[in-house]
Amino acid sequence: RVAADGARGVAALRRVEAILRNPETYRLADAIPDADHTCGGRRRDYPAFMVIVYEALISVYGSARQVEAELGHRLVWRLVQRLVKKRTGVALPGRPMRRHHYLYLRNTYLTRPDVLVELGRIHRDASAAQAVDIGLLDPDGPGSWTRPDRSRLLYGDGKVITPLYKAHAGDTRLDKTTGELRPVRFEPDGALHFEGTGETAWGTKWVLVACRSEHERGRMILDVDFVPQPGGEAAVAMGCLERTAPLTPGAQAVVYDTALRGVHHQQILRHLGLIPINRVAAAKAGAKTPRRDKAERRTEKSTVIEAKTITRPDGTTETITLYARAGALGIGRLTDDGEHHFDELRRTHTIRRADKAGTYRWYNEYALPDDLGGGKITVRLHGDGQDTKRKLNRTENLRPIPPSDPEFADLFRRRNDAESINRNLDDTLFLRRAHSVGHRRQLVNLLGYALMVNSLTVLEHQARSGRSPDLLAA
Repeated sequence: RVAADGARGVAALRRVEAILRNPETYRLADAIPDADHTCGGRRRDYPAFMVIVYEALISVYGSARQVEAELGHRLVWRLVQRLVKKRTGVALPGRPMRRHHYLYLRNTYLTRPDVLVELGRIHRDASAAQAVDIGLLDPDGPGSWTRPDRSRLLYGDGKVITPLYKAHAGDTRLDKTTGELRPVRFEPDGALHFEGTGETAWGTKWVLVACRSEHERGRMILDVDFVPQPGGEAAVAMGCLERTAPLTPGAQAVVYDTALRGVHHQQILRHLGLIPINRVAAAKAGAKTPRRDKAERRTEKSTVIEAKTITRPDGTTETITLYARAGALGIGRLTDDGEHHFDELRRTHTIRRADKAGTYRWYNEYALPDDLGGGKITVRLHGDGQDTKRKLNRTENLRPIPPSDPEFADLFRRRNDAESINRNLDDTLFLRRAHSVGHRRQLVNLLGYALMVNSLTVLEHQARSGRSPDLLAA
């Protein structure tokens, strides 16, 4: 990555400034209903957008209590007052906002299902527009379907957040004074989730979709959603991509792990018009430590794709059988000792064609070896009715850009940043546990985290472009 001013940390006040300068902060407040005063009631002490600010600051300072303590310092509160006045013209009260103000607004309004839906919509719209503004997902940007550019990639991953409480539903605690068994507090939406490595994790699971530039702090989190049950990550990830793709017409590809299988790749290709960048799940997983015995090594998935009739330079024709192995296309040959040898074909071109119905057709061109006359063949990448009759899951076995392709490693490297998001999110949690109980409150927390990350990215971009005013000049 390209560092803006070398490797350096970010001051907490810099993050505060970024949040208060971000227009999305104030747009999100539009989702908060006005209080009904027809039956009386006191007016709000603070404008609605301050609960959004407070929520984002939790990801800066680690907890709602610490946010109250930081805002309670007169220098910090004066800075917030100046930035808000500069941005909105609103004069905040002299008394700093406290935790109970935030909790009332969060529990009364932000966790309502209709408000959560609107918050998510506003965040997706705003973050996608800001991503394009900083040079990401640009429809006129670099890259092609054959060689996608990393600035035009969407990527995502699942993340299990450790609950605030260790107890599970039904757990009790013995009251040594009275002898009673009392129920203990627990996470009602927690579940046991299985990770790709086979390890288990207890908590609430989430899917985050993002994009990023090559600069340090160039990440934009575009969407986040809750996985309601174990094994549901792929369906939720597809929902995120279906909501995000129409907002990012400049996107070229999606990087994800093997939680997405052939049925999901078919949908990404045909309906979203994007290239899935993904490895193929093994037919048989190998041992975790190296083994000499071939039976204990990883066995790649392999299958027959189709038969193609080719014409040699001399005019003669020959029918060859095309195989897929580990996502790559090739020709199967028998060696002198009778073993089946796979000769991979080199991908030369990837083609996307739009249908009138709004779907897409995908093809790869491959170069034939010299002993078959050279030349090229074109192979369909998406599944169709013929594959269904043959019971061939083409998109599960054949990749537009397989792991052996020279372009794959550079593109798939975005998976590292997906893991980096998970680690960074953990670092913003007090004791690496959820800020709150219940998936609705946690969704609000994660939207606040996304707002904080995106705000810093936008401010850093403005600083590199010379468009960011100095903090003290606010």
